[in-house]
Amino acid sequence: MARARADGKAGKMASYIINGPAKNFGGSVKISGSKNAALPIMAAAMLSGGRCVLKNLPHLSDTGAMAEIMTSLGCSVERKDSALEITADITKPRRKCGYELFSRLRASVLIMAPLLARFGRAKIPMPGGCKIGARPIDLHLKGFSAMGAKIRQGHGMIDASAPDGLSGCRIYLDFPSVGATENLMTAACLAKGTTVITNAANEPEIADLAEFLNKMGARVSGAGSDTVTIEGVSALRGCEHKIIPDRIEAGTFLVCAAGLGAGIRLEDARPPHLKSLLAKLSEMGADCEAGADFIELRPSGRPKTADIKTMPYPGFPTDLQAQATALLATCEGSGMVVETIFENRFSHIPELRRMGAGIKTEGNAAFINGVRHLSGAEVSATDLRAGAALVTAALKAGGKSVIHNIEHIERGYENFTEKLRALGADIERTD
Repeated sequence: MARARADGKAGKMASYIINGPAKNFGGSVKISGSKNAALPIMAAAMLSGGRCVLKNLPHLSDTGAMAEIMTSLGCSVERKDSALEITADITKPRRKCGYELFSRLRASVLIMAPLLARFGRAKIPMPGGCKIGARPIDLHLKGFSAMGAKIRQGHGMIDASAPDGLSGCRIYLDFPSVGATENLMTAACLAKGTTVITNAANEPEIADLAEFLNKMGARVSGAGSDTVTIEGVSALRGCEHKIIPDRIEAGTFLVCAAGLGAGIRLEDARPPHLKSLLAKLSEMGADCEAGADFIELRPSGRPKTADIKTMPYPGFPTDLQAQATALLATCEGSGMVVETIFENRFSHIPELRRMGAGIKTEGNAAFINGVRHLSGAEVSATDLRAGAALVTAALKAGGKSVIHNIEHIERGYENFTEKLRALGADIERTD
């Protein structure tokens, strides 16, 4: 069977075999471009018929799936090393978007904004992605409706139309949804008048999207705060843009090293994007140094436990909750993890228990009694970050672990096995 590829077609029945514990883990690793920044920026490139060059774009099955969706709509999408060239020189989308393509990733919903803003209609299947909770897109649709779009839903499809264009307005988000902020911000760039989004999400990926849009000629201000203002323009142009480093990949490597008491240096990282994790690691006894574009974790002993509560940025990221839970599983003492963002994000815990972790759950809280050692086991990744948590645990477990369903993991980590092997892990990918 083929492995997960950048064309969006993930390999099936592939597994990781990890022999632990990784006794000589450590060294330097270069952080890839951010998946969560790349996907909305790729979609937003369709706002212009000009050529957009996206540098530092990670080679992942998710970015490949987005590229395939865009190609199916008539865009030219070509990868050259770590850059992606996109030209959407089309008068209308080539054909109706197919379910199979959109079922691969949640971020496929972000294609609605450029279709609706530039062509006056977006008809797409309901998006797919990891099953970590309901993640309704009602905030996206309410925002489009407030901008003048007519929304119809049925038979698994969403049909939004605005034949006379979108109009700027004031939009209040009931929850600071990252995806809704990105979709509405992108759509507003070509709307008539000014749009103000309040209670907006302020993740770094949104600021990166705004920077890209402004390079195209948009007028976006306030991204990175809870109020984003977009002054609509009549047209946008192509541009070049470098994707920010992936803060979740960086956090995953830090957690892996911390669990092993190992030292690691992250190159091409953005320390301000990881303040909440670095604060927790410091609380747990880790010795971290951060520079302009690097983070260094020095070797240390067994970490102390901590309590963690996920929150919208700049709080502790939900995308690092599973990895942090795996770290706490072998810390000294008893800790607690509270998940406030998604209601179904503890699927990694039964698998960690198979490895000997002492974890109980009650509602949205996990209570963790740290054990000194985990044991290798056969486990299964149920979603992207749950899979990363199992890798975190397997690296420090005694004996062989086999992690199945790794297509989830390879949606979000570029060259994961190669990077881990370079750091000293005994990891093999099998098909």
